[in-house]
Amino acid sequence: MYILQNELYFPPVNQAPDHGLLAVGGDLKVDRLLLAYNNGIFPWYNDGEPICWWSPDPRMIFDLQSERPMRITKSLKQSRKNKGYFIKENTCFEKVMKACAQVSRPDQEGTWIMDEMIEAYSRLHQLGHAVSVEVFKNGELIGGLYGIDLPEKKVFCGESMFALQPDASKIALWHLVEKLQLKEYKIIDAQIYNDHLASLGAVEIPRESFIELLNI
Repeated sequence: MYILQNELYFPPVNQAPDHGLLAVGGDLKVDRLLLAYNNGIFPWYNDGEPICWWSPDPRMIFDLQSERPMRITKSLKQSRKNKGYFIKENTCFEKVMKACAQVSRPDQEGTWIMDEMIEAYSRLHQLGHAVSVEVFKNGELIGGLYGIDLPEKKVFCGESMFALQPDASKIALWHLVEKLQLKEYKIIDAQIYNDHLASLGAVEIPRESFIELLNI
C-alpha cells in the first residue's frame, strides 16, 4: 500500500490487492480527485480515518453498450409514468449529496459522505466535473444520484443514490442510462458489488477490463 505525499501521483492500480486498497493519504483537491477517477481510483473512508484510495478487482459496472444495461421492470415503468415524478439535473447537487449521506442503508453504520467530501465534490460540480440527477414530486426532492462525469473517456463514475419514495432512485438511474447511451458512453462505474446494484442489472468485470475501457 502506497503512502501519498504532496506529489500529485497514484501508483498503478495493478499494485492494489483484490479488495482494492491502493493508497492512503493525500487530499481531496480537484486535481487529485480528477487524476484518481481518470485512472480508475476513488476515495472511500470513514470519519477520523486517513483518506483511502481504492481500485477493486472485480469492478461493478452498468454496461451501456449491452442490449439491456439496466433491468427495467413493468412496475418501474408504471412508477415513472404514473407517480407524478419530475426529473431534473444539476439543480441541487449539494442537497443530493447530503440526502445520500443521511439515508439509512442495510448493513451500514454511518456514512463515508462527510462534510469534507461534500465540500470537495461540490467544487468538482462547480467546475462541471460532478453532476446530479434529481427526482421531484410536488416540488420536493424525493430521490436522486450523483457522480463524476468523464466525457472524454465516455465513462460516468457513479458515487451514490437515494430514494425517499418508491423507485425514485431507480428512475434517476434510468434517466441517466438513457442520456448516456444517447451520448455513446461505454459504462457507468458502480465501483463495488452489492445485491441492489446487481438487481438493477449491474455486472462485475475484471479490473483489467475496466481500466482498458477507461483508456480506449
